[in-house]
Amino acid sequence: MARTAKSEITDTEIDAAEQRGRDYMASVPLAASARYDIATRRIIIDLTNGSTFIFPADLAQGLADATDDERAEIEVWGDGYALRWERLDLDFTVPGLVSGIFGTKKYMASLAGRATSPAKAAAARANGAKGGRPKKAASS
Repeated sequence: MARTAKSEITDTEIDAAEQRGRDYMASVPLAASARYDIATRRIIIDLTNGSTFIFPADLAQGLADATDDERAEIEVWGDGYALRWERLDLDFTVPGLVSGIFGTKKYMASLAGRATSPAKAAAARANGAKGGRPKKAASS
């Protein structure tokens, strides 16, 4: 419903909005705690539902170039809704991370199709030296 400058929000509308907020927060993954594992270079998020979500720190925009000390300074914000790295001025929502969103749309697009490992790059070079991909057989 469109509002005019003179209309007021009713208590019923406020109560309904607060209930929608509670329902939403109950339906998304929330962090109980988060930490950086230096040995594996991964971020570990313990969720309030008892499960754990782990991802490589190098995958997240802004963490790839961060030091181990900077990565380790994780704060859980907003009742577990977000993670914050104050020194890096970096924030991620927990639902976004769990959904595989590790940066902006432009950043995520830049990850698509990359040769992400030395083995994959070496295989591509070896295939290129052989003349590239074989031609597809003509269908009959």
